[in-house]
Amino acid sequence: MHANPDPQATPDLVLLDGEVLTADAAFRTARAVAITGGTVTAVGATDAIRALAGPRTEVVDLRGRTVLPGINDSHLHGCAFGSTRPPLALDVGFPAVRSIADVQAAVKDAASRLPEGAWIRGNGWDTGYLTECADGRRMPDRADLDAVAPHHPVYLQDFSGHLTWANSRALDVAGVTADTPVPEGGVIHVDGAGNPTGLLAEGAQALVQRHLPAYTRDQIERAIREAVATLQREGITSYTEPGLGPGGKSLFAGAAGQLTLDVYADLARAGDLGARVSVLLLLTGMGGSAAEIAEGLASAEIPDGVDPRLLRVLGVKLFADGIPPNKTAWMSEEYTTGGHGCLCVHGAADALRTRELTEMIRLAHAAGHQLGVHVTGDLAIDAVVDAFEAAQAEHPRDDPRHYVIHADLAGRRSLRKLAAHGFGANMNPAIKWTIADMMEEMLGADRAAYQWPVRSAVDAGIPVTASSDAPVTYPNWRQGIAAMLLRESKASGRTYGPEERVGLPEAVRAYTANAAWQDFAEDWKGTLEPGKAADVTVLDGTLTALDPHDLPDTPVAMTVFDGRVVHAAEGV
Repeated sequence: MHANPDPQATPDLVLLDGEVLTADAAFRTARAVAITGGTVTAVGATDAIRALAGPRTEVVDLRGRTVLPGINDSHLHGCAFGSTRPPLALDVGFPAVRSIADVQAAVKDAASRLPEGAWIRGNGWDTGYLTECADGRRMPDRADLDAVAPHHPVYLQDFSGHLTWANSRALDVAGVTADTPVPEGGVIHVDGAGNPTGLLAEGAQALVQRHLPAYTRDQIERAIREAVATLQREGITSYTEPGLGPGGKSLFAGAAGQLTLDVYADLARAGDLGARVSVLLLLTGMGGSAAEIAEGLASAEIPDGVDPRLLRVLGVKLFADGIPPNKTAWMSEEYTTGGHGCLCVHGAADALRTRELTEMIRLAHAAGHQLGVHVTGDLAIDAVVDAFEAAQAEHPRDDPRHYVIHADLAGRRSLRKLAAHGFGANMNPAIKWTIADMMEEMLGADRAAYQWPVRSAVDAGIPVTASSDAPVTYPNWRQGIAAMLLRESKASGRTYGPEERVGLPEAVRAYTANAAWQDFAEDWKGTLEPGKAADVTVLDGTLTALDPHDLPDTPVAMTVFDGRVVHAAEGV
Protein backbone atom coordinates (compact mmCIF):
# COMPACT_ATOMS: atom_id res chain seq x y z
CA MET A 1 0.00 0.00 0.00
CA HIS A 2 1.22 3.52 -0.74
CA ALA A 3 1.08 6.21 1.94
CA ASN A 4 0.33 9.71 0.75
CA PRO A 5 3.59 11.63 0.40
CA ASP A 6 4.34 14.82 2.29
CA PRO A 7 2.31 17.48 0.45
CA GLN A 8 5.27 19.83 0.89
CA ALA A 9 7.70 17.42 -0.77
CA THR A 10 9.19 18.33 -4.12
CA PRO A 11 7.50 16.44 -6.98
CA ASP A 12 9.38 13.68 -8.75
CA LEU A 13 7.64 14.46 -12.06
CA VAL A 14 5.58 17.32 -13.43
CA LEU A 15 3.69 17.32 -16.72
CA LEU A 16 3.12 20.84 -18.00
CA ASP A 17 1.07 22.65 -20.64
CA GLY A 18 -1.21 19.81 -21.75
CA GLU A 19 -4.89 19.01 -21.86
CA VAL A 20 -5.52 17.19 -18.58
CA LEU A 21 -8.81 15.27 -18.56
CA THR A 22 -9.37 14.38 -14.92
CA ALA A 23 -12.26 11.97 -15.74
CA ASP A 24 -13.94 12.98 -12.49
CA ALA A 25 -17.73 13.20 -12.20
CA ALA A 26 -17.75 16.75 -13.57
CA PHE A 27 -15.17 15.86 -16.25
CA ARG A 28 -13.07 18.85 -15.23
CA THR A 29 -9.97 19.79 -17.19
CA ALA A 30 -6.63 21.26 -16.18
CA ARG A 31 -3.28 22.02 -17.77
CA ALA A 32 -0.68 20.28 -15.60
CA VAL A 33 -0.06 17.48 -13.08
CA ALA A 34 2.48 16.91 -10.30
CA ILE A 35 3.47 13.42 -9.13
CA THR A 36 5.30 12.60 -5.90
CA GLY A 37 6.11 9.17 -4.52
CA GLY A 38 3.69 7.26 -6.73
CA THR A 39 0.79 9.61 -6.02
CA VAL A 40 -0.80 12.52 -7.84
CA THR A 41 -0.12 15.49 -5.56
CA ALA A 42 -1.40 18.44 -7.59
CA VAL A 43 -3.53 19.14 -10.65
CA GLY A 44 -3.99 22.64 -11.97
CA ALA A 45 -2.59 25.45 -14.09
CA THR A 46 0.83 25.14 -15.70
CA ASP A 47 2.38 28.07 -13.81
CA ALA A 48 1.16 26.77 -10.45
CA ILE A 49 2.49 23.27 -11.07
CA ARG A 50 5.78 24.55 -12.52
CA ALA A 51 6.34 26.48 -9.30
CA LEU A 52 6.30 23.22 -7.33
CA ALA A 53 9.25 21.73 -9.23
CA GLY A 54 12.62 21.43 -7.56
CA PRO A 55 16.13 20.79 -8.87
CA ARG A 56 15.59 17.01 -9.05
CA THR A 57 12.08 17.15 -10.53
CA GLU A 58 11.69 15.69 -14.01
CA VAL A 59 9.84 18.29 -16.07
CA VAL A 60 7.95 17.28 -19.21
CA ASP A 61 6.57 19.88 -21.61
CA LEU A 62 3.48 18.25 -23.07
CA ARG A 63 3.05 20.82 -25.85
CA GLY A 64 -0.72 20.34 -25.88
CA ARG A 65 -0.80 16.57 -25.56
CA THR A 66 -3.68 14.99 -23.63
CA VAL A 67 -3.20 13.59 -20.13
CA LEU A 68 -5.63 10.93 -18.91
CA PRO A 69 -5.85 8.68 -15.87
CA GLY A 70 -4.04 5.43 -16.60
CA ILE A 71 -6.26 3.43 -18.93
CA ASN A 72 -8.03 0.51 -17.24
CA ASP A 73 -9.05 -2.22 -19.71
CA SER A 74 -11.70 -3.89 -17.59
CA HIS A 75 -11.93 -7.20 -19.49
CA LEU A 76 -8.63 -8.32 -20.99
CA HIS A 77 -7.21 -11.83 -20.99
CA GLY A 78 -3.63 -10.73 -20.42
CA CYS A 79 -1.88 -14.08 -20.38
CA ALA A 80 -3.99 -15.33 -23.28
CA PHE A 81 -3.15 -12.17 -25.21
CA GLY A 82 0.54 -12.92 -24.77
CA SER A 83 0.22 -16.64 -25.45
CA THR A 84 -1.86 -16.31 -28.63
CA ARG A 85 0.75 -14.15 -30.34
CA PRO A 86 4.10 -15.14 -31.84
CA PRO A 87 6.28 -16.88 -30.81
CA LEU A 88 3.86 -18.98 -28.74
CA ALA A 89 1.22 -19.16 -31.49
CA LEU A 90 0.70 -18.27 -35.16
CA ASP A 91 -1.01 -14.99 -35.91
CA VAL A 92 -3.79 -16.02 -38.31
CA GLY A 93 -5.97 -12.96 -37.77
CA PHE A 94 -6.79 -10.01 -40.00
CA PRO A 95 -4.84 -8.18 -41.39
CA ALA A 96 -2.06 -10.79 -41.17
CA VAL A 97 -4.30 -13.17 -43.09
CA ARG A 98 -7.16 -12.29 -45.43
CA SER A 99 -8.01 -15.70 -46.88
CA ILE A 100 -7.99 -19.41 -46.17
CA ALA A 101 -5.03 -19.55 -48.54
CA ASP A 102 -3.14 -17.18 -46.22
CA VAL A 103 -3.96 -19.41 -43.25
CA GLN A 104 -2.73 -22.42 -45.19
CA ALA A 105 0.53 -20.67 -45.99
CA ALA A 106 1.16 -19.86 -42.32
CA VAL A 107 0.33 -23.41 -41.21
CA LYS A 108 2.46 -24.94 -43.97
CA ASP A 109 5.43 -22.84 -42.92
CA ALA A 110 5.01 -23.89 -39.28
CA ALA A 111 4.74 -27.55 -40.30
CA SER A 112 8.02 -27.28 -42.20
CA ARG A 113 9.78 -26.13 -39.03
CA LEU A 114 8.25 -28.55 -36.50
CA PRO A 115 8.81 -32.29 -36.04
CA GLU A 116 6.04 -34.57 -37.25
CA GLY A 117 3.32 -34.92 -34.63
CA ALA A 118 4.03 -31.57 -32.94
CA TRP A 119 0.99 -29.36 -32.37
CA ILE A 120 0.54 -26.20 -34.43
CA ARG A 121 -1.38 -23.49 -32.58
CA GLY A 122 -2.80 -20.29 -33.98
CA ASN A 123 -5.29 -17.58 -33.13
CA GLY A 124 -7.38 -14.81 -34.62
CA TRP A 125 -9.07 -16.04 -37.81
CA ASP A 126 -12.48 -14.57 -38.60
CA THR A 127 -14.78 -15.83 -41.36
CA GLY A 128 -15.88 -12.25 -41.96
CA TYR A 129 -12.37 -11.44 -43.20
CA LEU A 130 -11.58 -14.64 -45.14
CA THR A 131 -12.32 -14.03 -48.82
CA GLU A 132 -13.42 -17.61 -49.52
CA CYS A 133 -16.06 -17.30 -46.80
CA ALA A 134 -17.49 -13.96 -47.95
CA ASP A 135 -21.26 -13.78 -48.27
CA GLY A 136 -21.61 -17.14 -46.52
CA ARG A 137 -20.25 -19.09 -49.50
CA ARG A 138 -18.55 -21.62 -47.26
CA MET A 139 -16.92 -22.17 -43.87
CA PRO A 140 -13.40 -23.27 -43.01
CA ASP A 141 -13.00 -27.05 -43.10
CA ARG A 142 -10.51 -29.56 -41.73
CA ALA A 143 -9.59 -30.47 -45.32
CA ASP A 144 -8.12 -26.98 -45.78
CA LEU A 145 -5.62 -27.71 -43.01
CA ASP A 146 -5.10 -31.37 -43.96
CA ALA A 147 -3.80 -30.21 -47.35
CA VAL A 148 -0.84 -28.38 -45.79
CA ALA A 149 -0.26 -30.20 -42.48
CA PRO A 150 -1.43 -33.80 -42.71
CA HIS A 151 1.10 -35.02 -40.13
CA HIS A 152 0.68 -32.32 -37.49
CA PRO A 153 -2.37 -31.78 -35.29
CA VAL A 154 -3.54 -28.21 -35.96
CA TYR A 155 -5.54 -26.11 -33.51
CA LEU A 156 -6.60 -22.62 -34.65
CA GLN A 157 -8.92 -20.62 -32.41
CA ASP A 158 -10.94 -17.81 -33.93
CA PHE A 159 -10.76 -14.16 -32.88
CA SER A 160 -13.56 -14.57 -30.33
CA GLY A 161 -12.17 -17.58 -28.50
CA HIS A 162 -15.52 -19.32 -29.00
CA LEU A 163 -14.76 -21.33 -32.16
CA THR A 164 -11.91 -23.72 -32.98
CA TRP A 165 -10.80 -24.91 -36.43
CA ALA A 166 -8.96 -28.24 -36.28
CA ASN A 167 -7.56 -30.60 -38.87
CA SER A 168 -8.18 -34.34 -39.17
CA ARG A 169 -5.01 -35.23 -37.24
CA ALA A 170 -6.17 -33.10 -34.29
CA LEU A 171 -9.63 -34.66 -34.38
CA ASP A 172 -8.05 -38.13 -34.47
CA VAL A 173 -5.86 -37.33 -31.45
CA ALA A 174 -8.96 -36.10 -29.61
CA GLY A 175 -11.07 -39.05 -30.73
CA VAL A 176 -13.73 -36.80 -32.30
CA THR A 177 -15.85 -38.71 -34.78
CA ALA A 178 -19.39 -38.71 -36.11
CA ASP A 179 -20.38 -40.69 -33.01
CA THR A 180 -18.89 -38.30 -30.45
CA PRO A 181 -21.55 -36.98 -28.04
CA VAL A 182 -21.88 -33.19 -28.15
CA PRO A 183 -20.80 -31.69 -24.80
CA GLU A 184 -23.37 -29.60 -22.98
CA GLY A 185 -23.07 -26.01 -24.08
CA GLY A 186 -21.12 -27.00 -27.18
CA VAL A 187 -21.54 -27.45 -30.93
CA ILE A 188 -19.73 -29.90 -33.24
CA HIS A 189 -20.18 -28.74 -36.82
CA VAL A 190 -20.83 -31.63 -39.21
CA ASP A 191 -21.21 -32.07 -42.96
CA GLY A 192 -24.15 -33.58 -44.80
CA ALA A 193 -22.99 -37.08 -43.92
CA GLY A 194 -22.74 -36.26 -40.22
CA ASN A 195 -18.94 -36.16 -40.12
CA PRO A 196 -17.13 -33.42 -38.16
CA THR A 197 -15.96 -30.56 -40.37
CA GLY A 198 -13.24 -29.49 -37.96
CA LEU A 199 -15.19 -26.57 -36.45
CA LEU A 200 -15.93 -26.89 -32.72
CA ALA A 201 -17.87 -24.17 -30.91
CA GLU A 202 -18.13 -23.15 -27.25
CA GLY A 203 -17.79 -26.11 -24.85
CA ALA A 204 -17.02 -28.54 -27.67
CA GLN A 205 -13.63 -26.88 -28.09
CA ALA A 206 -12.49 -28.68 -24.95
CA LEU A 207 -12.59 -31.98 -26.86
CA VAL A 208 -9.41 -30.88 -28.63
CA GLN A 209 -8.04 -28.37 -26.13
CA ARG A 210 -7.57 -30.99 -23.43
CA HIS A 211 -5.03 -32.73 -25.66
CA LEU A 212 -2.82 -29.68 -26.23
CA PRO A 213 0.56 -29.73 -24.46
CA ALA A 214 0.28 -27.75 -21.23
CA TYR A 215 2.06 -24.41 -21.08
CA THR A 216 5.12 -24.42 -18.85
CA ARG A 217 5.59 -21.93 -16.05
CA ASP A 218 8.28 -20.19 -18.12
CA GLN A 219 5.90 -19.88 -21.09
CA ILE A 220 3.15 -18.45 -18.87
CA GLU A 221 5.55 -15.92 -17.36
CA ARG A 222 6.83 -14.95 -20.80
CA ALA A 223 3.28 -14.47 -22.06
CA ILE A 224 2.38 -12.22 -19.11
CA ARG A 225 5.56 -10.17 -19.38
CA GLU A 226 5.16 -9.63 -23.11
CA ALA A 227 1.50 -8.74 -22.69
CA VAL A 228 2.24 -6.18 -19.96
CA ALA A 229 5.03 -4.63 -22.04
CA THR A 230 2.59 -4.21 -24.94
CA LEU A 231 -0.07 -2.77 -22.64
CA GLN A 232 2.37 -0.23 -21.24
CA ARG A 233 3.09 0.96 -24.77
CA GLU A 234 -0.67 1.28 -25.26
CA GLY A 235 -1.09 3.37 -22.10
CA ILE A 236 -2.88 0.64 -20.14
CA THR A 237 -1.93 0.53 -16.47
CA SER A 238 -4.77 -1.63 -15.07
CA TYR A 239 -6.74 -4.55 -16.42
CA THR A 240 -9.07 -7.33 -15.35
CA GLU A 241 -8.13 -10.95 -16.02
CA PRO A 242 -11.69 -12.25 -16.48
CA GLY A 243 -11.36 -15.86 -15.46
CA LEU A 244 -8.34 -17.69 -14.01
CA GLY A 245 -8.49 -20.97 -12.15
CA PRO A 246 -9.42 -24.64 -12.50
CA GLY A 247 -12.25 -23.90 -14.92
CA GLY A 248 -9.77 -22.25 -17.26
CA LYS A 249 -7.53 -25.23 -17.87
CA SER A 250 -8.91 -25.59 -21.39
CA LEU A 251 -9.79 -21.94 -22.04
CA PHE A 252 -7.30 -20.26 -24.38
CA ALA A 253 -5.45 -23.58 -24.57
CA GLY A 254 -4.64 -23.50 -20.88
CA ALA A 255 -3.58 -19.86 -20.52
CA ALA A 256 -6.41 -19.23 -18.05
CA GLY A 257 -5.60 -21.99 -15.57
CA GLN A 258 -4.53 -21.88 -11.92
CA LEU A 259 -0.84 -21.77 -12.90
CA THR A 260 -1.40 -18.38 -14.55
CA LEU A 261 -2.83 -16.94 -11.33
CA ASP A 262 0.13 -18.36 -9.40
CA VAL A 263 2.62 -16.74 -11.81
CA TYR A 264 0.82 -13.41 -11.54
CA ALA A 265 1.15 -13.63 -7.76
CA ASP A 266 4.87 -14.38 -7.96
CA LEU A 267 5.44 -11.39 -10.25
CA ALA A 268 3.41 -9.11 -7.98
CA ARG A 269 5.25 -10.22 -4.83
CA ALA A 270 8.56 -9.52 -6.57
CA GLY A 271 7.37 -6.03 -7.61
CA ASP A 272 7.83 -7.11 -11.21
CA LEU A 273 4.29 -7.08 -12.61
CA GLY A 274 4.16 -3.62 -14.19
CA ALA A 275 0.36 -3.26 -14.12
CA ARG A 276 -2.53 -3.46 -11.68
CA VAL A 277 -4.44 -6.69 -12.25
CA SER A 278 -7.89 -7.59 -10.95
CA VAL A 279 -8.90 -11.23 -11.25
CA LEU A 280 -12.14 -13.13 -11.51
CA LEU A 281 -11.86 -16.79 -10.51
CA LEU A 282 -12.98 -19.28 -13.14
CA LEU A 283 -14.25 -22.28 -11.19
CA THR A 284 -15.92 -24.01 -14.13
CA GLY A 285 -15.85 -23.54 -17.88
CA MET A 286 -18.67 -23.55 -20.40
CA GLY A 287 -21.29 -26.18 -19.70
CA GLY A 288 -20.65 -25.78 -15.96
CA SER A 289 -22.91 -26.72 -13.09
CA ALA A 290 -23.84 -25.58 -9.62
CA ALA A 291 -22.06 -28.62 -8.20
CA GLU A 292 -18.82 -27.53 -9.86
CA ILE A 293 -19.23 -24.01 -8.49
CA ALA A 294 -19.78 -25.36 -4.97
CA GLU A 295 -16.71 -27.56 -5.26
CA GLY A 296 -14.62 -24.73 -6.69
CA LEU A 297 -15.64 -22.28 -3.97
CA ALA A 298 -14.55 -24.79 -1.33
CA SER A 299 -11.15 -25.40 -2.91
CA ALA A 300 -10.27 -22.09 -4.61
CA GLU A 301 -6.60 -21.15 -4.30
CA ILE A 302 -6.40 -17.39 -3.76
CA PRO A 303 -2.88 -15.94 -3.54
CA ASP A 304 -1.83 -14.33 -0.28
CA GLY A 305 0.97 -11.98 0.63
CA VAL A 306 0.28 -9.77 -2.40
CA ASP A 307 -0.19 -5.99 -2.50
CA PRO A 308 -3.91 -5.68 -3.36
CA ARG A 309 -3.17 -2.57 -5.40
CA LEU A 310 -1.11 -4.76 -7.73
CA LEU A 311 -3.07 -8.03 -7.77
CA ARG A 312 -6.45 -8.73 -6.25
CA VAL A 313 -8.97 -11.53 -6.70
CA LEU A 314 -12.32 -9.76 -6.77
CA GLY A 315 -14.85 -12.40 -7.64
CA VAL A 316 -16.05 -15.21 -9.86
CA LYS A 317 -16.55 -15.46 -13.63
CA LEU A 318 -19.40 -17.51 -15.08
CA PHE A 319 -20.44 -18.30 -18.64
CA ALA A 320 -24.19 -18.02 -19.24
CA ASP A 321 -24.40 -18.41 -23.03
CA GLY A 322 -22.21 -18.15 -26.11
CA ILE A 323 -21.98 -15.38 -28.71
CA PRO A 324 -24.21 -14.20 -31.58
CA PRO A 325 -21.67 -14.94 -34.37
CA ASN A 326 -21.83 -18.63 -33.42
CA LYS A 327 -25.64 -18.54 -32.94
CA THR A 328 -25.01 -19.68 -29.35
CA ALA A 329 -26.34 -16.54 -27.64
CA TRP A 330 -29.80 -17.23 -26.17
CA MET A 331 -32.24 -15.02 -28.05
CA SER A 332 -35.96 -14.30 -27.75
CA GLU A 333 -36.25 -13.86 -31.52
CA GLU A 334 -34.80 -16.31 -33.99
CA TYR A 335 -31.59 -15.68 -35.84
CA THR A 336 -32.20 -14.84 -39.49
CA THR A 337 -31.17 -18.39 -40.41
CA GLY A 338 -33.20 -19.98 -37.62
CA GLY A 339 -32.59 -21.08 -34.06
CA HIS A 340 -32.59 -19.27 -30.72
CA GLY A 341 -29.39 -20.52 -29.09
CA CYS A 342 -29.51 -21.46 -25.42
CA LEU A 343 -27.75 -21.15 -22.08
CA CYS A 344 -24.45 -23.05 -21.99
CA VAL A 345 -24.79 -24.51 -18.49
CA HIS A 346 -25.79 -27.95 -17.26
CA GLY A 347 -29.34 -28.97 -18.12
CA ALA A 348 -31.34 -30.66 -20.87
CA ALA A 349 -33.95 -27.93 -21.36
CA ASP A 350 -34.23 -24.15 -21.09
CA ALA A 351 -36.06 -24.22 -17.76
CA LEU A 352 -33.51 -26.60 -16.21
CA ARG A 353 -30.58 -24.57 -17.50
CA THR A 354 -32.11 -21.35 -16.16
CA ARG A 355 -32.57 -22.98 -12.75
CA GLU A 356 -28.96 -24.22 -12.79
CA LEU A 357 -27.59 -20.79 -13.73
CA THR A 358 -29.63 -19.16 -10.97
CA GLU A 359 -28.16 -21.55 -8.42
CA MET A 360 -24.61 -21.01 -9.70
CA ILE A 361 -25.04 -17.27 -9.24
CA ARG A 362 -26.63 -17.70 -5.82
CA LEU A 363 -23.74 -19.81 -4.55
CA ALA A 364 -21.04 -17.35 -5.66
CA HIS A 365 -23.01 -14.37 -4.34
CA ALA A 366 -23.65 -16.03 -0.97
CA ALA A 367 -19.92 -16.76 -0.69
CA GLY A 368 -19.26 -13.01 -0.86
CA HIS A 369 -17.87 -12.74 -4.38
CA GLN A 370 -18.44 -10.15 -7.05
CA LEU A 371 -19.86 -11.85 -10.13
CA GLY A 372 -18.91 -11.09 -13.73
CA VAL A 373 -21.09 -13.16 -16.04
CA HIS A 374 -20.40 -13.63 -19.74
CA VAL A 375 -23.80 -13.18 -21.37
CA THR A 376 -24.84 -11.84 -24.77
CA GLY A 377 -28.37 -12.80 -25.84
CA ASP A 378 -31.38 -10.90 -24.52
CA LEU A 379 -33.07 -13.95 -22.96
CA ALA A 380 -29.81 -14.98 -21.32
CA ILE A 381 -29.25 -11.45 -19.97
CA ASP A 382 -32.74 -11.42 -18.47
CA ALA A 383 -31.99 -14.75 -16.79
CA VAL A 384 -28.69 -13.47 -15.36
CA VAL A 385 -30.09 -10.18 -14.11
CA ASP A 386 -33.06 -11.94 -12.53
CA ALA A 387 -30.62 -14.30 -10.82
CA PHE A 388 -28.55 -11.36 -9.53
CA GLU A 389 -31.72 -9.85 -8.12
CA ALA A 390 -32.87 -13.10 -6.53
CA ALA A 391 -29.46 -13.77 -4.95
CA GLN A 392 -29.35 -10.27 -3.45
CA ALA A 393 -32.88 -10.67 -2.08
CA GLU A 394 -32.07 -14.01 -0.46
CA HIS A 395 -28.60 -13.01 0.78
CA PRO A 396 -28.53 -9.18 1.13
CA ARG A 397 -25.05 -7.74 0.70
CA ASP A 398 -23.74 -4.21 0.76
CA ASP A 399 -22.80 -3.20 -2.80
CA PRO A 400 -21.73 -6.49 -4.44
CA ARG A 401 -21.22 -4.75 -7.83
CA HIS A 402 -22.08 -7.74 -9.98
CA TYR A 403 -21.93 -7.05 -13.69
CA VAL A 404 -22.86 -8.49 -17.05
CA ILE A 405 -19.95 -9.05 -19.40
CA HIS A 406 -20.54 -8.10 -23.06
CA ALA A 407 -24.30 -7.52 -22.62
CA ASP A 408 -24.69 -7.36 -26.40
CA LEU A 409 -28.48 -7.27 -26.50
CA ALA A 410 -29.49 -6.17 -23.01
CA GLY A 411 -33.14 -5.16 -23.08
CA ARG A 412 -34.68 -2.14 -21.39
CA ARG A 413 -36.10 -4.25 -18.54
CA SER A 414 -32.71 -5.69 -17.62
CA LEU A 415 -30.99 -2.32 -17.95
CA ARG A 416 -33.46 -0.82 -15.47
CA LYS A 417 -32.88 -3.67 -13.03
CA LEU A 418 -29.09 -3.41 -13.29
CA ALA A 419 -29.28 0.30 -12.50
CA ALA A 420 -31.74 -0.15 -9.65
CA HIS A 421 -29.43 -2.57 -7.85
CA GLY A 422 -26.15 -0.78 -8.56
CA PHE A 423 -24.92 -3.48 -10.91
CA GLY A 424 -22.70 -2.82 -13.92
CA ALA A 425 -22.33 -3.57 -17.63
CA ASN A 426 -18.99 -4.28 -19.29
CA MET A 427 -19.19 -3.71 -23.06
CA ASN A 428 -16.86 -4.12 -26.02
CA PRO A 429 -17.07 -1.26 -28.53
CA ALA A 430 -14.19 -2.53 -30.69
CA ILE A 431 -15.97 -5.84 -31.18
CA LYS A 432 -19.00 -3.86 -32.37
CA TRP A 433 -16.72 -2.13 -34.88
CA THR A 434 -15.29 -5.48 -36.00
CA ILE A 435 -18.44 -7.55 -36.54
CA ALA A 436 -21.24 -5.04 -37.20
CA ASP A 437 -21.85 -6.03 -40.82
CA MET A 438 -21.86 -9.74 -40.01
CA MET A 439 -24.39 -9.12 -37.24
CA GLU A 440 -26.84 -7.48 -39.62
CA GLU A 441 -26.84 -10.69 -41.65
CA MET A 442 -27.43 -12.83 -38.56
CA LEU A 443 -29.70 -10.65 -36.45
CA GLY A 444 -31.43 -8.34 -38.92
CA ALA A 445 -31.03 -4.57 -39.18
CA ASP A 446 -32.82 -3.52 -35.99
CA ARG A 447 -31.04 -5.87 -33.59
CA ALA A 448 -27.67 -5.25 -35.22
CA ALA A 449 -28.15 -1.51 -34.79
CA TYR A 450 -29.08 -1.91 -31.12
CA GLN A 451 -26.30 -4.37 -30.25
CA TRP A 452 -24.14 -2.99 -27.43
CA PRO A 453 -26.61 -0.30 -26.30
CA VAL A 454 -24.11 1.95 -24.54
CA ARG A 455 -26.25 5.10 -24.58
CA SER A 456 -29.29 3.25 -23.27
CA ALA A 457 -27.22 1.78 -20.44
CA VAL A 458 -25.68 5.15 -19.53
CA ASP A 459 -29.09 6.83 -19.60
CA ALA A 460 -30.47 4.09 -17.34
CA GLY A 461 -27.84 5.03 -14.75
CA ILE A 462 -25.47 2.07 -15.18
CA PRO A 463 -21.72 2.64 -14.71
CA VAL A 464 -20.73 1.27 -18.12
CA THR A 465 -17.18 0.02 -18.53
CA ALA A 466 -15.46 -0.58 -21.86
CA SER A 467 -12.88 -3.20 -22.71
CA SER A 468 -11.03 -4.86 -25.57
CA ASP A 469 -11.56 -8.49 -24.52
CA ALA A 470 -8.05 -9.04 -25.89
CA PRO A 471 -7.04 -11.22 -27.62
CA VAL A 472 -10.51 -10.96 -29.20
CA THR A 473 -9.56 -7.43 -30.30
CA TYR A 474 -6.22 -5.70 -29.98
CA PRO A 475 -6.08 -3.61 -26.77
CA ASN A 476 -6.27 -0.24 -28.53
CA TRP A 477 -8.50 1.85 -26.23
CA ARG A 478 -8.47 4.69 -28.77
CA GLN A 479 -10.30 2.38 -31.17
CA GLY A 480 -12.77 1.59 -28.40
CA ILE A 481 -13.46 5.26 -27.72
CA ALA A 482 -13.80 6.00 -31.43
CA ALA A 483 -16.26 3.11 -31.77
CA MET A 484 -18.40 4.50 -28.94
CA LEU A 485 -18.39 7.95 -30.52
CA LEU A 486 -19.05 6.75 -34.10
CA ARG A 487 -20.60 3.24 -34.06
CA GLU A 488 -19.22 2.59 -37.52
CA SER A 489 -18.29 -0.72 -39.10
CA LYS A 490 -14.68 -1.74 -39.74
CA ALA A 491 -15.53 -3.55 -42.99
CA SER A 492 -17.97 -1.18 -44.66
CA GLY A 493 -17.79 2.06 -42.68
CA ARG A 494 -21.57 2.00 -42.26
CA THR A 495 -23.14 3.45 -39.11
CA TYR A 496 -25.07 1.08 -36.86
CA GLY A 497 -27.36 2.50 -34.18
CA PRO A 498 -26.30 6.15 -34.08
CA GLU A 499 -28.80 6.70 -31.26
CA GLU A 500 -26.54 4.52 -29.06
CA ARG A 501 -23.51 6.79 -29.47
CA VAL A 502 -22.11 8.48 -26.37
CA GLY A 503 -20.00 11.58 -25.90
CA LEU A 504 -16.32 11.84 -25.05
CA PRO A 505 -16.83 12.13 -21.26
CA GLU A 506 -18.82 8.89 -21.09
CA ALA A 507 -16.35 7.10 -23.35
CA VAL A 508 -13.28 8.21 -21.37
CA ARG A 509 -14.86 7.38 -18.01
CA ALA A 510 -15.71 3.90 -19.31
CA TYR A 511 -11.95 3.25 -19.53
CA THR A 512 -10.98 5.07 -16.33
CA ALA A 513 -13.32 6.08 -13.49
CA ASN A 514 -16.02 3.50 -14.17
CA ALA A 515 -13.43 0.76 -14.59
CA ALA A 516 -12.01 1.73 -11.18
CA TRP A 517 -15.54 1.45 -9.78
CA GLN A 518 -15.79 -2.10 -11.16
CA ASP A 519 -12.55 -2.83 -9.27
CA PHE A 520 -13.88 -1.37 -5.97
CA ALA A 521 -10.96 1.06 -6.33
CA GLU A 522 -12.58 4.41 -7.13
CA ASP A 523 -11.24 5.89 -3.89
CA TRP A 524 -7.61 5.53 -5.01
CA LYS A 525 -7.43 5.26 -8.82
CA GLY A 526 -9.36 6.06 -12.00
CA THR A 527 -9.27 9.88 -11.92
CA LEU A 528 -6.53 12.51 -11.86
CA GLU A 529 -7.04 14.07 -8.46
CA PRO A 530 -4.65 14.71 -5.56
CA GLY A 531 -4.20 11.57 -3.49
CA LYS A 532 -4.94 9.16 -6.34
CA ALA A 533 -2.43 6.65 -7.72
CA ALA A 534 0.01 8.17 -10.18
CA ASP A 535 -1.05 6.06 -13.16
CA VAL A 536 -1.12 8.37 -16.16
CA THR A 537 -1.55 8.00 -19.92
CA VAL A 538 -0.37 10.72 -22.30
CA LEU A 539 -1.87 10.77 -25.78
CA ASP A 540 0.17 12.32 -28.60
CA GLY A 541 -2.56 14.75 -29.59
CA THR A 542 -5.31 16.94 -28.18
CA LEU A 543 -8.14 14.49 -27.65
CA THR A 544 -10.99 17.00 -27.56
CA ALA A 545 -9.88 18.42 -30.93
CA LEU A 546 -9.27 15.11 -32.73
CA ASP A 547 -11.56 13.75 -35.40
CA PRO A 548 -12.67 10.41 -33.88
CA HIS A 549 -11.68 8.71 -37.14
CA ASP A 550 -8.06 9.74 -36.47
CA LEU A 551 -8.07 8.63 -32.84
CA PRO A 552 -7.28 4.91 -33.27
CA ASP A 553 -3.97 5.68 -34.99
CA THR A 554 -2.95 8.44 -32.57
CA PRO A 555 -0.02 7.03 -30.59
CA VAL A 556 0.46 6.95 -26.85
CA ALA A 557 3.31 9.33 -26.05
CA MET A 558 3.94 8.32 -22.44
CA THR A 559 2.75 5.90 -19.78
CA VAL A 560 3.35 6.46 -16.08
CA PHE A 561 2.72 3.55 -13.73
CA ASP A 562 2.86 4.08 -9.96
CA GLY A 563 4.79 7.29 -10.53
CA ARG A 564 7.40 5.73 -12.83
CA VAL A 565 7.67 6.39 -16.56
CA VAL A 566 7.37 2.92 -18.12
CA HIS A 567 6.92 4.05 -21.72
CA ALA A 568 8.03 7.19 -23.50
CA ALA A 569 7.90 7.69 -27.25
CA GLU A 570 10.83 9.28 -29.00
CA GLY A 571 10.75 13.05 -28.72
CA VAL A 572 8.73 13.23 -25.50
